[in-house]
Amino acid sequence: MSESLNASLGGRTTGSAMAPLREPLFRSLWFAAVISYTGTWMQNVGAGWLMTQLTTSPLKVALVQAATTLPVFLVILPAGALADMVDRRRFLLITQAWMVVAAGLLGILTLLGWTTPWLLLIFTFVLGLGAVMNDPAWQAITPEVVCAENHAPAVALNSVGFNVARSVGPALGGLVIAATNSGVAFLMNAASFFGVIFFLYRWKRPSFEHAATERMMDSLRAGLRYMRGDHIVRCVLVRTGAFSLGASSLLALLPVIAREHGATGYGLLLGAFGLGALAGAAVLPRLRNLYSVDGVVTAATVLFSAMTFAAGQAHAFHWLALVLFSAGIAWIAILACLNVAAQTMSPPWMRARALSMYLLVLQGGMAIGSAAWGALATKYGVPTTMLCSAAALILGLIAVRKYRLTSRELELAPAIVRD
Repeated sequence: MSESLNASLGGRTTGSAMAPLREPLFRSLWFAAVISYTGTWMQNVGAGWLMTQLTTSPLKVALVQAATTLPVFLVILPAGALADMVDRRRFLLITQAWMVVAAGLLGILTLLGWTTPWLLLIFTFVLGLGAVMNDPAWQAITPEVVCAENHAPAVALNSVGFNVARSVGPALGGLVIAATNSGVAFLMNAASFFGVIFFLYRWKRPSFEHAATERMMDSLRAGLRYMRGDHIVRCVLVRTGAFSLGASSLLALLPVIAREHGATGYGLLLGAFGLGALAGAAVLPRLRNLYSVDGVVTAATVLFSAMTFAAGQAHAFHWLALVLFSAGIAWIAILACLNVAAQTMSPPWMRARALSMYLLVLQGGMAIGSAAWGALATKYGVPTTMLCSAAALILGLIAVRKYRLTSRELELAPAIVRD
């Protein structure tokens, strides 16, 4: 979490990280979002596990992760520009409805037994398309639903909610799949969006002037010019790309690694990863007081590299759970330092475009890495692939050492990433 704020707000003091939950608007959105995130994690477990039942190919299993993140290459930058140009509330209603339809149709087809590996990848891509269109506008509305004094702790609380869902959703998804099948998990994900849709429908968003007459390409060019000239964002993007390419193997190949432990075991391992992320978010302020931001990122990357290698070697469930828990701690520590520059160092009129570029690099790196590591695992096996991935993380850390992240430039707060 980010450090507590001690600022006066309308005659009262916001002295804790829980202060945003005292604002009714943010509280309603936060609870609706946690339910939606839980459904998303159930979807991720269901898709990954269903692919292991449809095929034994590590490449196709890894392509589930790639199909989720591949849409960033197609729509993330236009999505950011649109979110800065149009009414974000209406835009989010459209993207949320898109994901309801996609998840619902996939659930029905799976229950009917009509889902094939390629059909699963197509629907996963379509869901990813909706999520990518949704993300810049979703992150950009945070300062619109809380007061200025509570913006930083609201960002942290959003991450806490995401990681609560990350802890509960996979385990719940594994239990549902074990008791029924992946189709039920997909339908539950479709239902989970309705809380957010209800909030957005009732939200009386203040009127904001948008550049309605600005052309899309002009908006994109303005965003790119801004980001090329911003040293902090440039450092964040380089460090993000180096990390995401190497780190993508762990989650992409986890269904293969966890196959012998069943659907419930797979869900519990993802839950262990989420619990680690929660633990990491809790200790980040203390680490930030003891070490520089760059030191935290470096140490966490080394830890994640070690856990990536260990995941390819461990077979016993309890050791895998410990590995995933430790990897979750490192994951949130790294992304915490990478997200906030794009979130807070850009003006409101540029915020969604800055976030879209960050998400392009992060999720694009995950998509490319997932496909590459999956192909490598098909040819050389999972243990060798995880060793190569761990080495790539260390080499990437060395290669980008001049792009330092300093405590003076960045405020520490966890990020939300759909992986």
